Formats: sequence, C-alpha cells, structure tokens
Amino acid sequence: MGNVFGRKSPPSRVTEQDKAILQLKQQRDKLKQYQKKITLQLEKEKLLAKQLLKDGKKEKALLLLKKKRYQDQLLDKTESQISNLERMVQDIEFMQIEMKVIEGLKVGNDCLKSMHEIMSVEDVERILDETQESIEYQRQIDEMLAGALTQEDEDAVIAELEAITQGEDVALPEVPHESLPETPEGAKTAPERREAKNKADREMLAA
Repeated sequence: MGNVFGRKSPPSRVTEQDKAILQLKQQRDKLKQYQKKITLQLEKEKLLAKQLLKDGKKEKALLLLKKKRYQDQLLDKTESQISNLERMVQDIEFMQIEMKVIEGLKVGNDCLKSMHEIMSVEDVERILDETQESIEYQRQIDEMLAGALTQEDEDAVIAELEAITQGEDVALPEVPHESLPETPEGAKTAPERREAKNKADREMLAA
C-alpha cells in the first residue's frame, strides 16, 4: 500500500505555452458567445423600435435606437478583441513550432560536433582511400577469376606473338633412322604371338 500511495506521478507534458493558448481560446469563445447574444438582442430591439413607431411612441423608439447604436459599437469592439485573441493564439503556436525547429537544429549541430571529434577529415580521407583501394583490388581479382584481359594485356600478347613469328624458326627434334629393337618372344602379347605363328605358316605354304 505504501508503494501505491508513494508512487510519483509522471511529469506533465503541458507547457506554460499550452496553458496560455488554452486560456486565450477560452476567452475567445466567451467573447463569441457574448457577440452572439448581443446580435440576437439587437435584432429584437430593432423589431421593437419598429413596433413603437407604429404605435406612435417615437420618443421610446428613439431611445431604443440609441441603445442599439451603443450595442453596435460594443459588438464592433468585441469583434476586434476576438481577432486579436485569435492572432495571439496563432503567434504562440507558431512560436512553439519555431522552438521545436531550433531544438532540432541544436541537437543536429551537437551530433555533428561529436562526430567531428570522433573522426577527423584526415580519417575520412584515409578511409575513403582504403575503400577505393579495396574496391580496385577486388575488381582485379574478379577479372583474374573470370579470365578477363585488359586492353593492355591484349596488346602485350599481340606484341609477343609478333616477336615470335619474326624470330628464328623453332628447331624440331630429328626423327631417328635406326630400326627399333625387336621385342623378345616372351614379352610379346598373345595377339602378337598368334600373328607371328600365322606369318610363319604363310611362309611355309608359299615355299
């Protein structure tokens, strides 16, 4: 139970500017209600003044019209006050927006300052250079794996080919003129032995 009653309520998010805006809007609404009330009353007094004139009560009608004139002036002042209140509400609301924008700019500026403290311009340039070198190295590896040759490599291959064709003829190995040694009888395979036997038979028949 002690924890329940001792718990602190969260801080209110309603600012002083919000309270001021609320009060101004309440005053504006009260003035509009007063304005509406006076407008209805003026319509009634206008009809009453016409009736008094018809009844021949000119003095009363004139007094009523003077009162109506005074209320018309109050109505104009009320309208002016309502406009001023609405303008003040708009100014405060716009000022709140500007304050939020300034706070956002301040946070962004502090963030940039902290980032600049962590990483200098030289560090950024070094990282960019290292990144470019890594990209170039990876590109060369990809080209080597894919078997791709640059134009410079193609030119080097053509130049090497021309140098070979314009140089001396390549010496080929000579063909041996000696007869090959006969294969021993024991080393001959079965088909070779059958072929030798058939050859001897043919020679005997020919004799």
